[in-house]
Amino acid sequence: MRKLLNSLYVLSEDVYLTLEGENVVILREKEITGRFPLHTLESILCFSYKGASPALMGHCAYRDVSLCFFTPRGRFLCRSTGAVRGNVLLRQMQFRYADMPDQSCTIARGFVIGKLWNQRQVLLRALRDHPQRVDSQALSGAADNLAQLVTQVEDAFSTDSLRGLEGTGAKQYFDQFNHLILQNQEAYHFGGRSRRPPLDRTNAALSFVYTLLANDCASALEGVGLDPYVGFLHTARPGRASLALDLMEELRPMMADRVVLSLINTRALVPNQFDVQENGAVFLNENGRKTVLSAWQQRKTETITHPFLQEKVDIGLLPHVQALLLARFLRGDIDAYPPFLWR
Repeated sequence: MRKLLNSLYVLSEDVYLTLEGENVVILREKEITGRFPLHTLESILCFSYKGASPALMGHCAYRDVSLCFFTPRGRFLCRSTGAVRGNVLLRQMQFRYADMPDQSCTIARGFVIGKLWNQRQVLLRALRDHPQRVDSQALSGAADNLAQLVTQVEDAFSTDSLRGLEGTGAKQYFDQFNHLILQNQEAYHFGGRSRRPPLDRTNAALSFVYTLLANDCASALEGVGLDPYVGFLHTARPGRASLALDLMEELRPMMADRVVLSLINTRALVPNQFDVQENGAVFLNENGRKTVLSAWQQRKTETITHPFLQEKVDIGLLPHVQALLLARFLRGDIDAYPPFLWR
């Protein structure tokens, strides 16, 4: 099993990353502000405008260290990668499945079932943990509706119908999301999912964590030899990592949504860690990003028993495990892709 290593997050907007020996060196106006051994890292996420040296980019590719660039507000820009890994026959099979509607639907069904199931688990956990503080009737009703949607997905035989059911489930889930916010409800009021740009603090935190998860999923897919841009649920579009978006769907509720809810409900994330723009857009500021990234890294080090493998794995390795299971299905090693069903 792959080992979960450290991720280096570079949040300062005015620093430059370079290579010195086997170390990542962070420079601010030619002054060294940090130095980190490359062999301890599995990824570097840079939120600086100045970027990194070609020497560092090349050495990260050689050492299989994922080097990704984002705007300071968290919008993904690009990823530096080395030679394509994995068996070309695996990618050929992936492309064939993507071009066959029936086979593509079979895989996409697993992603949607996993997402709906795990969204339902988030609602049920809130009912179990805070029965006196949540709207039990509303959450119970939504959980029942999500269970019915899972049954409908099992009988769906086209990706268009799957997308419709997934959209219905997302609305059912996010209609109840505000009930899951138990602290500082005025500052974190959630009136529905908003993106590009996020229009409230909760959406800003969700969008930022979703970006991190999508990056982890893309790296995991590349790591097992799959093309993150050729998906089954999300249609192919230039510049969009469709398969990474497919894979992250089932992991969003447990890995991302729970982190954001925990940060809000424990008051670890405070309102002044967000910036509100004149057009109404809301973004995490540098202090807010530090708080979220700390919680994200902590969450990734926690362990869980994988429901299919029946083995304990770090939560941060779930994208890699699911990518590996998808590759095994495409190779014919297992009969179906097993979605991650949170217990």
